[in-house]
Amino acid sequence: MSHILLLTNSTGSSVDILPALELLNHRVHILAAEPTALLETDPCDIVLLDARKDLVGARSLTQLLKATGLSAPLVLILTEGGMAAVSSAWAVDDIVLDSAGPAEVEARIRLSVARAVPEQADAPTEIRAAGVVIDEASYTARVNGAPLNLTFKEFELLKYLAQHPGRVFTRQQLLTEVWGYDYYGGTRTVDVHVRRLRAKLGADHENLISTVRNVGYRLTLVRQQEDELTEA
Repeated sequence: MSHILLLTNSTGSSVDILPALELLNHRVHILAAEPTALLETDPCDIVLLDARKDLVGARSLTQLLKATGLSAPLVLILTEGGMAAVSSAWAVDDIVLDSAGPAEVEARIRLSVARAVPEQADAPTEIRAAGVVIDEASYTARVNGAPLNLTFKEFELLKYLAQHPGRVFTRQQLLTEVWGYDYYGGTRTVDVHVRRLRAKLGADHENLISTVRNVGYRLTLVRQQEDELTEA
């Protein structure tokens, strides 16, 4: 039996949110969908977040929960229409439809809890790239030991590129993965953030983020020759 924390802003019971839970042998604690919810309950095995009616709010809350050190797996409860909105930028471990049957819900809970054990013990919280250290746990980055004063989006962009070294991303891909589906600005936003990142990385490290002409950007771990790079 698992201790489940169900975060929701609905006034009903768990039957109204994920009916299958009532048929399973788990202890369910329901709290308001707020970052402070983790302070109001005992440690839990898994967190279920009700995202059926507020996708934008749920996405922001997932990022805040992860940033504040949530170690339990985080699973979104969605309607079928909401599934199209979820991407890797949501920082969730799994999703489940509100209409899912007891067998599926039980399997997702069991697998999410099981996966969390080795992840907590083995997964590194730091990404290193040619003198740049990105600490996912504390949302900080350093160059040769000196901290970088990055905005949240600058950090997310640097982290995403560093997680996929050598891979080229188009501006639209970066906009979708870092800013999310609900951002309606243009791809020029990516260019602006790349320029700011390069400036903050400094002359010795600005070429870590290279421009691939007519395509987009990539993070390279080997210093490029000047004629191989193009300015954004």
